[in-house]
Amino acid sequence: QVQLVESGGGVVQAGGSLRLSCTASGLTFSTYVMGWFRQAPGKEREFVAGINWSGGWTNYADPVKGRFAISRENAKNTVILQMDSLNADDTAVYYCAASPTDRSGSYSDRRRYSYWGQGTQVTVSS
Repeated sequence: QVQLVESGGGVVQAGGSLRLSCTASGLTFSTYVMGWFRQAPGKEREFVAGINWSGGWTNYADPVKGRFAISRENAKNTVILQMDSLNADDTAVYYCAASPTDRSGSYSDRRRYSYWGQGTQVTVSS
């Protein structure tokens, strides 16, 4: 059974930082593309960042470029999202997701991801 478990969410002041982690089990982690998405109240779930199987290629949504960094540690089955210079617009539930490497589609397309975590709340206070 595949499980993705996020951690690291919380409440932070504007301008602050948070580090989210997602640990996977039940799959061969190094053969999966990993992504982070977020969903704010009343809004669609949106792409935040993605990383290929080796960590050698990443991409980001425009609103987070230069502020967020995605990385992975295959030996620990973990993907990390480092979030800096947070603002109120970053308030959302953050989800990690896993997609087989050989599946077609953009990293930003929710439909390519087979597995999702339960999410972790990030709240940025101004």
